[in-house]
Amino acid sequence: MSVIKIENLVRDYGGGKGVFDISFHVNQGEAFGFLGPNGAGKTTTIRHLMGFLKPRSGKCTIDGLDCWDKRDQVQARLGYIPGEISFFEDLSGTEFLKFITEYRRLGTRSRKEELLERFELDPKGKIKKMSKGMKQKLGIVAAFMHDPDILILDEPTSGLDPLMQNRFVDLVAEEKKHGKTILMSSHMFEEVERTCDRIGIIRNGRMVAVDDAAALRERHTRKYTVTLESESAAEAFAGDFNGIRNGSQVTVTTKQSLEEIFMNYYGGKKHDEHGSI
Repeated sequence: MSVIKIENLVRDYGGGKGVFDISFHVNQGEAFGFLGPNGAGKTTTIRHLMGFLKPRSGKCTIDGLDCWDKRDQVQARLGYIPGEISFFEDLSGTEFLKFITEYRRLGTRSRKEELLERFELDPKGKIKKMSKGMKQKLGIVAAFMHDPDILILDEPTSGLDPLMQNRFVDLVAEEKKHGKTILMSSHMFEEVERTCDRIGIIRNGRMVAVDDAAALRERHTRKYTVTLESESAAEAFAGDFNGIRNGSQVTVTTKQSLEEIFMNYYGGKKHDEHGSI
């Protein structure tokens, strides 16, 4: 069953900016990794799902609800981490989380304390004095504390140190085991590989790949056959490179990492200037 569904979404800002005929879905209990450099259209797509933007054409639905027409109902069901988190800077973290608790009418059902402990966050200080990493942790706590069944996460580990990145990956893996539906955009290939069942890659506002992570790697598997001067040399070569020997010939299979696959779609280093990868 598709919980998150995008059908032929178009938002054209002119000058080649926007999203163009985007379609993909995320099934119940699935984690979907949404990859692309800055400016590719990830955040624009996510903002349509959140009901912040009205599609020029196409449709976005969550749990069968139109993301624009029923945006209040949609947002009530979600946990959301925006790509650029904005807070009430004059509040303390404690006051902000109290506001979220009251807004969502959580009562004693909140996971706040558990999450604060997991991410080693003391929320008492003023938000405007917090580091980027502390603000990101605060955003994570706010997104997960009401235990939502659907999570939309736009660059969720931005600003976190490696230890906290790992804790976040562990949290996402746990939520997936509990049947949560997760859409996560990221530049962190390792966290996508560790958590996501399927992956979509967006380039210049258009989807260039949507597939199971394993199938995507399989399509980018390469086999090379080399001929050595003797069977003994071939035997040694096969041992060194985990190849399969047939007489003096050896076949070696290489599987690309997700990062290498991504770079294939983006043409290598020449695209680095358009966004961190």
